[in-house]
Amino acid sequence: MSLLDLHSKVRKKKRKLLGRGNASGHGTFCCRGGKGQTARSGGNIRPGFEGGQTPFIRKMPKLKGFKNPSRVNYQVVNIEELNAFENNSKVTIEDLFKKNLIAKKNSPVKLLGDGEIKKAIEITVNKASKSAIEKMTAQKGKVNLIVEKEEKKEEDIKKPGKKATKKIEAKANARQEKKAKK
Repeated sequence: MSLLDLHSKVRKKKRKLLGRGNASGHGTFCCRGGKGQTARSGGNIRPGFEGGQTPFIRKMPKLKGFKNPSRVNYQVVNIEELNAFENNSKVTIEDLFKKNLIAKKNSPVKLLGDGEIKKAIEITVNKASKSAIEKMTAQKGKVNLIVEKEEKKEEDIKKPGKKATKKIEAKANARQEKKAKK
């Protein structure tokens, strides 16, 4: 068997032959439509071009500023709204959702000190204003804040390998010995 005898079982798709006469079915216009820019070689039109008319993207208003991608939108609950709960009850974010005081269970909640509270309530939220905490403690209530997980520090992410840690430990030991000699 020679290299000339080798061939693939999957046949190549034949490329469309253009401009080989009208009998081929791809004669005269060669699948490019009529005359004009698109019929010429290199006559492609960039995306978003609308024939010289002002493009849609340029008609859109240009809003100044910047949208922070890491912004956290808190759902606000005022102290006054907590009067809907019973005295000495423990209120969670799910309880606030059931009473329709917030719209989403998974979004963080902030407690604000607008209005007056008449009951001693223990509430668990993500954030609370100083005035809200003061008013709650004045009524013998309690505000528990949910501590969000801190993002991993760069030091934790880039941990050195075993050999590197041994070298670091050796250097630290050498420093301690020098200090002890002095």
